[in-house]
Amino acid sequence: MEFRERKSIYLQIADIIIERIINGIWEEEQRIPSVREMATEMQVNPNTVVRSYNYLQSLGIIYNRRGIGYFISFDARKKALEIKRKEFTREKLPEIFKEMTLLKIPIYEFEELYKRYISKDNI
Repeated sequence: MEFRERKSIYLQIADIIIERIINGIWEEEQRIPSVREMATEMQVNPNTVVRSYNYLQSLGIIYNRRGIGYFISFDARKKALEIKRKEFTREKLPEIFKEMTLLKIPIYEFEELYKRYISKDNI
């Protein structure tokens, strides 16, 4: 697995899990891979996965059934979407607006580019 340097690996793993939930790959109340299984898949130390799982538990995205494993929480998709939207508007959107302003890209042109993007099933 290739990770970006600017963000902690455990947060990047949490992002991957959140994306799987949002995309419907993992459903509510579904068991997710054990710490060891996920560590193998992500090619990281199991302690890193434990940090990711603890972080996701603190957000209410997953929960632990002692002795059985980790599961996707009820309403996890809704919570995950809310978290990712807040992150997007707080971190990425200001950068996009800054670039649009610098390059003098009007909002209508941006909207047209977005419409072309989604029409190509890039989502």
